[in-house]
Amino acid sequence: MASPNSISTLLFLFFSSFILLISSSSGQPSSVCKDTPHPSFCQSSLNPANATATVHDYARLSIRKSIAAATTFSNSIDKHLAAATDTAVIRALQDCQFLAQLNVDFLSTTFQKVNAGQTTLPTATSEYAQTVLSAVLTNTQTCAEGLQTNAAAWTAKKRHRIANARRQQIVGGGQAVVVSGVVVVSQDGSGDFTTISDAVNFAPNNSASSAGYFLINVTAGVYEEYVNIPKNKKYLMMIGDGINRTVITGNHSVADGWTTFNSATFIVTAPNFVAVNLTIRNTAGAVKHQAVALRNGADLSAFYSCSFEGYQDTLYTHSLRQFYRECDIYGTVDFIFGNAAVVFQYCNLYPRLPLSGQFNAVTAQGRTDPNQNTGTSIQKCNIRAADDLAASGGGVKTYLGRPWKEYSRTVYMQSFMDSLIDPAGWSIWSGDFALNTSYYAEFNNSGPGSDTSRRVTWQGFHVINETDAVNFTASVFIPGDEFLPQTGVPYDGGL
Repeated sequence: MASPNSISTLLFLFFSSFILLISSSSGQPSSVCKDTPHPSFCQSSLNPANATATVHDYARLSIRKSIAAATTFSNSIDKHLAAATDTAVIRALQDCQFLAQLNVDFLSTTFQKVNAGQTTLPTATSEYAQTVLSAVLTNTQTCAEGLQTNAAAWTAKKRHRIANARRQQIVGGGQAVVVSGVVVVSQDGSGDFTTISDAVNFAPNNSASSAGYFLINVTAGVYEEYVNIPKNKKYLMMIGDGINRTVITGNHSVADGWTTFNSATFIVTAPNFVAVNLTIRNTAGAVKHQAVALRNGADLSAFYSCSFEGYQDTLYTHSLRQFYRECDIYGTVDFIFGNAAVVFQYCNLYPRLPLSGQFNAVTAQGRTDPNQNTGTSIQKCNIRAADDLAASGGGVKTYLGRPWKEYSRTVYMQSFMDSLIDPAGWSIWSGDFALNTSYYAEFNNSGPGSDTSRRVTWQGFHVINETDAVNFTASVFIPGDEFLPQTGVPYDGGL
């Protein structure tokens, strides 16, 4: 089976070629490859050189090879999964199967966009393609990590091969949102369904934006189920009766044999998903270690007035473009983690009491390539101790984040930081790993924990001014007029 790492290297090649495709009009292997992370591999993949080839030809060749490699890898996973017997290996392979199929879809869509004959791409097209390619790299890395985690079990098994309702308008934020249909979920039987999953299954597949959102109204109650919004359930909106009134809960964890990726109570992959007034929990507890409440890999997805509750790894912002506004997020170690282009605004971040000997880290961002347009932006939020941590009498260190991957990127802007934040601000991951290649920045924060005079002295840490903050937010994250305009809650990029 081709390894995820070898496929990732090939994807690095295309990713770099794509960046050149945006900015260049000609080139040969030596010039095309010189700025890639792996120049020698790049040149060997592009040779034999065509004397008349342009950088655009090489980019298209790279993506064709990437599609072929991703397809081969996906087929290989299917074969290994059919032969696997160990539960941990099966679950890791199932994660890889899902991610590999997603990568083939993403790469095929990107190829259609870059193979249209243009010498340059429109800005919106290039930004979309770069976002998708960032997600492809993240998906590949997630697969590799899952397989590596279960390598012992793999070796022990001698490497087994592995209804249209009425059309109406819903008013939100001063702007009408078109809704194509509505169903109600109610546990007492008074609605259309008694489970959220049945309502999701009923929702139409592959809806167009012109049709509007399909609305699932989830009434108050505690829903003990694992909800999955698959990639074909586009333009789905889910509205509950409020935080702590509509509660979706599960308890899968790594300690009980689930992968981190598939331990989530609520999973979203479908683009343009919107959720409002929900609580999503993972109740496994600190003793169970990694246990995800929400895993979000949905492009242009948004959560408003929601609560995410767990301990370690509560909110998995896995990939693509995401937005959270006026949400409450509870956790301990790395409780907001992943590699998405994600913005949090007016949210409350509540570090909880971890296990004895542990410290809290609010974020663990996972950018693996400097070309990825990903990072975590936390703006106008509040960071305060949850009740159990506040009552513990101190002694637990809490940090703003730590570098999970080499090019980790996180920015805190105009946020309130209470005294629980350690004066150093940021924690190491392991030794000096990524301290110089990460990008951590703070701008105009307030509160007793915001004092930057005793912050870490890493090369990757920055105290930025307003000009830098505006440029960073605008260039890395989603402009206001692109982010879910139908919801009537525009992206507040202003500083």
